[in-house]
Order: sequence, then structure tokens, then C-alpha cells
Amino acid sequence: MTFKKGPAVGYLVTLVMGFALAFSASVLADRHNSENRGLPVDEMRMLAEVIDRIKTAYVEEVDDRELIENAIKGMLTGLDPHSDFLPPEAFADLQESTTGQFGGLGIEVTMEDGFVRVVSPIDDTPAFRAGIQAGDLITKLDDTPVQGLSLSEAVELMRGEPGSSITLTVVREGQANPFELTIERAVIRVTSVRSRMLEPGFASVRISSFQQNTAADVVREINRLREEANGELRGLVLDLRNNPGGLLSASVDVSDIFLSDKLVVYTESRIPNNSFRYQSRRQTLLPDLNLVVLINGGSASASEIVAGALQDHKRAVIMGTQSFGKGSVQTIMPLSQDSTALKLTTARYFTPSGTSIQGTGITPDILVDQGSFTAQEVRLSREADLQGALQNGQAAADDAVDNADDGRLRDQDYQMYEALNMLKGLAILKP
Repeated sequence: MTFKKGPAVGYLVTLVMGFALAFSASVLADRHNSENRGLPVDEMRMLAEVIDRIKTAYVEEVDDRELIENAIKGMLTGLDPHSDFLPPEAFADLQESTTGQFGGLGIEVTMEDGFVRVVSPIDDTPAFRAGIQAGDLITKLDDTPVQGLSLSEAVELMRGEPGSSITLTVVREGQANPFELTIERAVIRVTSVRSRMLEPGFASVRISSFQQNTAADVVREINRLREEANGELRGLVLDLRNNPGGLLSASVDVSDIFLSDKLVVYTESRIPNNSFRYQSRRQTLLPDLNLVVLINGGSASASEIVAGALQDHKRAVIMGTQSFGKGSVQTIMPLSQDSTALKLTTARYFTPSGTSIQGTGITPDILVDQGSFTAQEVRLSREADLQGALQNGQAAADDAVDNADDGRLRDQDYQMYEALNMLKGLAILKP
């Protein structure tokens, strides 16, 4: 087959080559290694020929802009599950999500084998209340199959007017058949930090996502807990379960609350001057408070940065199950046309000990699966049961321990119950 360079092909070659040159110049302008500067002219001609064939022979007429955007999406989605092309609507949605308010279902997702994989539902959102779980695969959005969509296209379909509904077809490990969940969309207002006293002297702070103000919110909640404990806060559970991540800077700031003058995370990139080391400050709020961090398979990205830093510096005991394993950094690169942008994976991040968690995740120091607990009391004879046993001789204590609250925590959240037990042990060993 002969390649005939007609006017349309010549125009498209110029267009595609111009786009590639502009992109190469903006991202790699300061690269000193020249061996990769040349563009594959034959392959660019092939791309232009494919576009020309589509324009002239496809069964329906296709807009030039749509073709070029599809070519860009294909380039990016073929790289990894997190790189993507962001049209104006998706770019605006991404900017909204980092400030803590946006419209939709309330789930963090990624692409896996052509399907949408749920990284984590966000607390107190429609998806959370409907029973969506970390690890679920979404195969259809209403009547639209997910396969063939980009991540941004799938996310766009899940968003919509508050009050409108969407039906998700879900495949879940352990269930033989797919099932459907109909969820009503809502305005998602993410409260990223919550706290509570578990029992006197011991508290938990839950972070559901890392946003601009997360570290300041954590400090506020810890100060409130210390007041509630009359200054006798003896231990804290930092709950990062089902936290899909968020802003890298926020994860560094949260780590800084517990680490003094320590390396938190570092990144390695192919772009010169784009590899960074993030350090905690010398003065920190809680350098010594007994700390347990809870993670699970829905803990990803920024959550893993915090858990990895605290684990490497032996600042906290990490409990729960293996984390998600997203150890890559995405950079948002605004483009010059129509408020569009690229979300491009530009670096890997490493824990302070030099461990990359990409694809493997953080391994807990103590593995605790979430499950139900069934108590079984075995009554053995004691000294007081023996005939003629001596009496104690002291008055019985008036402040007998009431284990009712402890039992409720155990039944409702077994991982948190075990984290509390660990804190009690740490408080005994290190008051």
C-alpha cells in the first residue's frame, strides 16, 4: 500500500508534529541528554495517515478536534492507569475535589484492565451509604459499558445533577455474580478529619482524604482531644483506612505533626530539577505521643506516604492490612487551549528508607483483619471458689471497670479495638 501525501495528510502531519514539538519543548526544555530529542518521523507520518484514513473512510464524519483529543487520550491512558487527558469539565472537577466540595457519588477510582476499580468510598457519601467497597470493579454505568472509556470519561458519567440517580453494575470478590446498585448523586462535601475519645486518655483521629487544610484540621482536633482529656492524652490512633490519598503536600504536613526534623518522603523523576526531598520541621506538635496507624487495602497514595514515614522512623506501630500500593506522583500540566490539562505520572515516591511502594503497598507491623469477634467464656475454678478459702480482708473496689463500651468497640470495629489495646500496651511500657 502506497502512502500518498495529499493536502489533508500534509496538514495533519504538520498539526501532529507541531503538537508533539510543543509538548516536547515545554516538558523537556532543560534536558541535557540529547539522544531522545529526535521525534520518530515515520511513526508521526503513520499517525497522520491513520487520521486521514478515518476522516475519509469512516462510516460517519468525525470532527478534527474529536480525533485529535482521542489520539491524546490514547497516548496517555496507554501509559499507566493514572495518566489522563483532562477536558475543561474534568479539569474543573479535579480542582474542586482538592478543596473538599464537588458533585457526584463519593468514590475514588482508578482504571484496571479496562474497568473502573474502586480505590475507596469517601466517608458519609452516597456511595459509602450504598455499600460500595474498596476493591469493587464497576463494569457498567447505567447502560454504558465501562470498557473503552477513559478514566475521566467514566468519572464524568458518574457525576451529575444532585438528586439524579445512576445504576452501577458491580463485580465483587467473593460474590459469584455481578450485582447492581442504584445511587442518588449529591453534592459531596468532604469533612476530611474527624476525631473521638475511645476511652479516657485514648483517642482516634480519622483522615478520610488529604486536602489543603487537612493538617490544620488534625492539629485542631488533637488540641480539642487534649482539652477533653484534661491534658492526659496517653495515646492516639491515626485512622487512614479507606483513605484514597489526595495532596502530597498535605501528607507531608500531617507527617510533620508527629515527626521532628526527619525525612518524610522523596521523589525520583526523569525531569531534571523535579526530584524532591520533603523534610519535617525541627519543632513539631507531638514528637512523643504513643501512636498507632490503621491502614487497609483502601489506603492509597498520600495515606501510604504518612504510614511509610512513621513506620520507617519507628514513630508509630502500623496495624491493619496491606495498603493499596500507589507509589506514583501525578503532575497536573495545564495546556494552552480551552482550560484543558494533562494529568501525567512524572515521578515515583519512596519512603525514607528508600522503599518504593508502587504495586506492593505498606506492610503493617501487625496484621489485623477486619472481622467479627465472638466471645467465649471458659469458667475455671479460682481460689475464692475453694471451700474454706481465706477472705481478702480488704474492701471491694468501688470503681470496678465497666467493659460495656469496650465490648461495643470490639463488635463494631475490631481493628480499632486491637489498635486501642496496642495503645494501652505502649502506655504501660512508655508512659
